[in-house]
Amino acid sequence: MRTLTLDRPQAMNALDGELKEVLLAAVRGAALDAHVRAVVLTGAGRAFCAGQDLRERADDAPSLAEELRERYIPLILAMRRLEKPIVAAVNGVAAGAGFSLALACDLRVMAEGATFVAAFGRIGLVPDSGMSWFLPRLVGPARAAEILMLSDPIDAARAERIGLADRVVPAEAVVAEAQSLAARLAMGAPRAQALTRRALAYGQEHDLEATLEFEAQLQDAAGRSADHAEGLRAFAEKRPPRFTGE
Repeated sequence: MRTLTLDRPQAMNALDGELKEVLLAAVRGAALDAHVRAVVLTGAGRAFCAGQDLRERADDAPSLAEELRERYIPLILAMRRLEKPIVAAVNGVAAGAGFSLALACDLRVMAEGATFVAAFGRIGLVPDSGMSWFLPRLVGPARAAEILMLSDPIDAARAERIGLADRVVPAEAVVAEAQSLAARLAMGAPRAQALTRRALAYGQEHDLEATLEFEAQLQDAAGRSADHAEGLRAFAEKRPPRFTGE
């Protein structure tokens, strides 16, 4: 397991150019490290991530579209293509693109005092960094429209009720809880978990018949893995399996 911490607490971990580059490199590094089987993403200090650092916008800055294509889109795609589970430890406010980062994770553990805020509409912008894709799939299109158009803060209790938070815990326990969950995920069969992530993504884009066939193809690949053989042995021997990712 590896914990990635957004570390600009003085700016509520707002995303400037350097932080985006560091985070992208860290996600790609986790993808290449065979010893990393799960990732936790959290923020330093009192915030998870306040979104784009608006103070970074200068007269000579690239257009918003260029900024998204050069920095945000590669980051979100790297997170979703990472064949390892990602758990967000939402320790404080997650606003704008920070909300999108949390949505791009597989699971979200939220501190009792943390909030999600779409924020884009407050400054006359539209949701980006995948928010318009992730959010309706988690809460439904009507509720997503409400969240995005009103930009009201969503507290932890409501986030858990509508499916944005998987667990809500006291603030002092949020990182430890996310790490504990990631550690459990890390004990699973790495190949099977990677294929499961593929299946979930595929199923959101295709009809039932196509998804059934894709599941069959993935199951064939998983069934030929050493981890499947180990799982069968462990089941027969009544012991925990020791998965290697092979």
